[in-house]
Amino acid sequence: MKTFSAQAPLGSPSYRRYLFCLLFLLYLFDYMDRMVIVSLFPYLKSDWGITDTQCGLLVSAVYWSILIFSFPVSILVDRWSRKKSIGLMAGIWSLATLACAFTWNFSQLFAARTIIGVGEAGYAPGGTAMISTVFPKEQRARVLGLWNASIPLGSALGIAIGGLVAEHWGWRHAFGLVALPGMVAALLFFFIKDYKTVVQNRETVQVKMQFSDIARQFTRNPTLLFTNLGFAANVFVTTSLMTWLPTYFYRFEGLTMSRAGIKGGSVMLLAIIGAPLGGDLADLWMKKRQNARMVFPAISSAITALLLFIAFGFFKGQVQYMVLLGAGVFAVAFVPAAVAVTQDVVHPGLRAISLSINVIIQHLLGSALGPVFIGVLSDDFGLEKAMVCLPVFVLLGCLLFLTGSRFYARDLAAVEQNILETS
Repeated sequence: MKTFSAQAPLGSPSYRRYLFCLLFLLYLFDYMDRMVIVSLFPYLKSDWGITDTQCGLLVSAVYWSILIFSFPVSILVDRWSRKKSIGLMAGIWSLATLACAFTWNFSQLFAARTIIGVGEAGYAPGGTAMISTVFPKEQRARVLGLWNASIPLGSALGIAIGGLVAEHWGWRHAFGLVALPGMVAALLFFFIKDYKTVVQNRETVQVKMQFSDIARQFTRNPTLLFTNLGFAANVFVTTSLMTWLPTYFYRFEGLTMSRAGIKGGSVMLLAIIGAPLGGDLADLWMKKRQNARMVFPAISSAITALLLFIAFGFFKGQVQYMVLLGAGVFAVAFVPAAVAVTQDVVHPGLRAISLSINVIIQHLLGSALGPVFIGVLSDDFGLEKAMVCLPVFVLLGCLLFLTGSRFYARDLAAVEQNILETS
């Protein structure tokens, strides 16, 4: 039996680069499929007469499925096969996106969107676990930052492509176009290498982890609790922005939906700078401050809250757009450091499960609520007033990360001696 340190990387540099590229593309296609619907709202409202609340539900449906299925799927990922699980999931969400093109009413489209969420449920936990094992610990936040840059890029591409295709060829073609690349990447993932888990070191004797061991990893870990809650508060806002900014520009600036989609997508696209930059800064700061991966997200959240408050509270037009571009840079800068924390403070064999718990909480309290919450407020008070409340949630995220930073060093020390088993 070959064993290695929990913090030792796996694979050659060329294999790491190939795996990272494949994971990046899959995450990109994941978010293209997830967010393409945002730019189709005006066409769906025109064809089917649905409300803003129902539009929000079509986005939230994906997140509700993810939060329900993320935990059981992550167990499958950790205990069965990461590569087979991820390949299978990518195939499911791509086919479900294609099925959206053949729906004829709100209920059918809502059902197809829930299946997309089922397929995507375990991808983030599985991908994070693979990156955390393959790359060295000191590069973890940086690599996760680069990987998470695929989220805004995929979201922006999905929104922009959806708007352009719908305007010229009809909204059904938009679903078909974004579904195809994911199917190709899904097939390629079945041929990558994988690693095997799970054992725990108890005074040189290797034993299988019991349920009580696993439960203790998560129930006695305040760092994870505050990280997950802070994550949810931020995701509530980023998902709301991705969902409603194109419609916001469409309604209040008189743009066509394709131009509004590009303008809204460009704000979140700047997260492609913020995510890797946040990971780099957090890793650099961690060399001097051990809990930097908790304090940095608190700072980036505070800056995002301030910029959103200024943008929606005081400005219109070009000045507002420029401030929102600034917010787009900082809005996801917290992600790589916060995701790295979910991997730092648990046993390596439970990394997919750890992120699945993070995914459940962030979707339950963030992604699944945000679009509907703003949709309901928009129906009652108007979209302009609904967007003004977003900075409050980011500020809450700042306070949660700061509180969790007090426990990081203690929880990290508890997992330093664990080992993995590999085949």
